[in-house]
This record gives sequence, C-alpha cells and structure tokens, in this order.
Amino acid sequence: MRWLGYGWALKHRHRQLAAEMSLRGFSEESLVGDSRSNEGIWPAVYIDEPSRQFQLLAMKYQNKEQGRIPLPKNIQQLWSHHKYSMLARDVGLYKEIGKNVAVNDVDFAALAKTLVEMLRKAPSIGGLRNSLQHMWGYVSEYPIESKGTVESWSLAKLLQEIQVRTITSNNRYLTSSTALSELMTWIDTKDINQD
Repeated sequence: MRWLGYGWALKHRHRQLAAEMSLRGFSEESLVGDSRSNEGIWPAVYIDEPSRQFQLLAMKYQNKEQGRIPLPKNIQQLWSHHKYSMLARDVGLYKEIGKNVAVNDVDFAALAKTLVEMLRKAPSIGGLRNSLQHMWGYVSEYPIESKGTVESWSLAKLLQEIQVRTITSNNRYLTSSTALSELMTWIDTKDINQD
C-alpha cells in the first residue's frame, strides 16, 4: 500500500531487484507498469525504519546462509557495503561519513537511514564514472578477454566488466558492495542526473 501513487519509485525499485537478480545469474522478466506518477519521489513513510529492517533480516537469517551482501554487524561493515554507491552521488558526504565511521562517531540507525535515502537519488554521470573508476582499481589486473580499452567503454560496459571480474576473482570487498548492481539501474536511463 505504501507504493500507491508512487509508480516511478516502484518501477525503479523493481529495476534494482532485477539488476541484483541478474548479477546473481537469474533472469527476471516480470513487468511493472510504465507509471511515471510522482516521478523522482519515493514514499516518505517506512513500514519499518532501515535499521529495524536489518534487525528483522538478522532474525530471519539466523543460522541460515546469507546473500551476496552479508548483514552488517557494525557501522564499518554497513559503510563498506555502501561507500561506492555513496561516492557516485555525493563526494563531500562520502568523505564526511567515511571520517565519522573511522572514529565511530555515527549511529547505526542514522547511517542506515542516510544511506537508504541517498541511494534513492540519481547519481550524476561524473559521479558514476568516479565511483566505477575506484571500483575498477580492485579488479583491473585480472586477465579477462575484453574488446576495446577501458577509456573507450561506456559506463554500462565498464560496470559489466567490473561485475564479471569481481565474480571471477571472488573479490570479497567488491562482492559485498551495493554499487555492483544498484548503479546499473541508473546507467542509460533518463533518470540519471546530468550534472
């Protein structure tokens, strides 16, 4: 019910889930209407606040195998999972949060809510490129046949290469990054921030 009147946000959330499923090797082809209602606006009300959602998931997955991104046990893990998604959106806030996390000067609940709300914002093309170039540094040395050079690749191609190399090399740091799938949902859409 909380999505009623937020067709744009529901469609984008569906794209995020489809991108994550694709990364995990699943094909997702269900249709979501092409609603543009409340374009760019997400529901303001949470059924459960982001930090509470983590608690509920922790109870659900107790003694069970977790997914690609493990449930964070502390602010450092929560931040490491989201830092490249944040870098794509706001370099200043990325640096500020990084400093606060380093000295344990941030509350888990506040950080979780900030991250969720920032990930709802479209990154700029420059922000995407910056974040992807940072991620590329972790996997650029792995030899995989690719046509062209990194400089000639589109953002989508660069992210696809990062995904393949991350999975092939089992790079633990990038494997648990939200950016590995969620940034694809903004690439090649008109929703991207052109600034």
